[in-house]
Amino acid sequence: MTSALRLGIDVGGTNTDAVLVDGRRVVAATKTSTTPDVTGGIVAAIADLGRVGDVDLSTVSAVMIGTTHFINALVEGTRLTPTAAIRFGLPATSALPPLADWPERLRSAIGGRGYLCHGGHEYDGSQVADFDERELRDVLDKALEAGARSFAVSSVFSPVNAEFELRAARIIAETAPGAPVSLSHDIGRMGLLGRENATVINAALRDLADRVTTGLSQSVSSAGITAPVFLSQNDGTLMDVDYARRYPVATFASGPTNSMRGAAFLSQQLDCAVVDVGGTTTDVGVLQSGFPREASADVAVAGVQTNFRMPDVLSLGIGGGSLVEGDPAAPRVGPHSVGHRLTEQAMVFGGDRLTATDLAVAAGLVEVGDRDRVAHLPPALVRAALDRIGERVGEVVDRMRISADPVPVVAVGGGSILVPDELVGASSVIRPENHAVANAIGAAIAEVGGEVDRVFSVSPGQRDTVLDEARQEAVDRATAAGARPGSVRVVDIEEVPLAYLPGNATRIRVKAVGELALTGPARAGHDHEHVPA
Repeated sequence: MTSALRLGIDVGGTNTDAVLVDGRRVVAATKTSTTPDVTGGIVAAIADLGRVGDVDLSTVSAVMIGTTHFINALVEGTRLTPTAAIRFGLPATSALPPLADWPERLRSAIGGRGYLCHGGHEYDGSQVADFDERELRDVLDKALEAGARSFAVSSVFSPVNAEFELRAARIIAETAPGAPVSLSHDIGRMGLLGRENATVINAALRDLADRVTTGLSQSVSSAGITAPVFLSQNDGTLMDVDYARRYPVATFASGPTNSMRGAAFLSQQLDCAVVDVGGTTTDVGVLQSGFPREASADVAVAGVQTNFRMPDVLSLGIGGGSLVEGDPAAPRVGPHSVGHRLTEQAMVFGGDRLTATDLAVAAGLVEVGDRDRVAHLPPALVRAALDRIGERVGEVVDRMRISADPVPVVAVGGGSILVPDELVGASSVIRPENHAVANAIGAAIAEVGGEVDRVFSVSPGQRDTVLDEARQEAVDRATAAGARPGSVRVVDIEEVPLAYLPGNATRIRVKAVGELALTGPARAGHDHEHVPA
């Protein structure tokens, strides 16, 4: 084994996958059931991986984990920290106070209280109103009296000028020592409400993030692995454990992102559609230059509108654990699923629930469980159900295309045997080797990223100079976040002229990525200016 050996782990709703990758070679792979506490499944996966691969796990140089802990907590409305949302925006922005668009269930779950203070900035960095320290201290007294234990601070146009958020953080640290503080310019993009909502979500997850990251680190160290631990971010790049403690919201879309990155790695297809069939859902996304195409519109998470980086993914309630119900002549597959109880409840494993996995076994697509237990299924039922799955997957792939030209489709995930060899809108259907653990492979090969997203004033004749400045800033952020110098490359540039603002204002977004530097201190995600979500 070499020092390049990486351990990738992806925790899904049904299975926890783990792989060992050395360069471009998959050394070993395993799939175990996800446990209710999640970390138990990780421990089991690592132990099984050591046995399957017959490797010395102490030689692992880095551990990359994609986890559903945090988005599950938000969706369920559980394990959330009482949070105060403080916005600097008066005398403007009072029409829509913080948390105004939150579902009541979630607002109650975080004991949500919103507070408005004077301040904020214009797009060019000039002040809307002066910073009023007395006003902020009065707000903090009210928030603490109401039981707030975490603080989310937002300010108008803070990605351009973060002065008010930084000053507020210092005062909160004095007033409530040790209380977590999340600042919107570190978390979201331009657009006040979406950025503020993402910041509040992050603040509400801070206590859970501390417990989860500690548990993940302990799970890895208990297996005899001393390598640094990283978590996957929404855009397919990495953050280390300390960074994840501060920015748990950055992990929300790591599952589908890892699958798409793994699909690109395994298939050598950089521009294609990816169909990831898990135990509960099928996620369909598009790769552009090897990275997931990002959603162009704001993304709602658990009913809360946000504006952080999320891949453009359409999900379908069909997976290996999906229940097959209804008329045998026109069966319905999903959205209900047995989830992680597949090996207990599916017919091929001795259960009494007819699932999509049973159909695949009956059709001879895969050999798992006891095929004799589904030998009685009418062939017409099996064929009709599988055809329906193919139709629905094909419809989603067709919706995701941005041109009339057929696209290659890479099918990954444990349930990808359900994807037919021909799909509407597909030029070909590719099932690469190790497709069942593509998500864990995507985690293992993840790189370090840096992004710039702000408004520039572009004077006539200065466009190229401004773009070069933004590119260099993105590269510098990736390097400071832990990327190996010399490996960083710009993978996406977007510029949008803002005609409604004076001074030739243009919003410029540049994303750069590079290989993780493991020869020195592992710092992925530590740069304060690195935008995590």
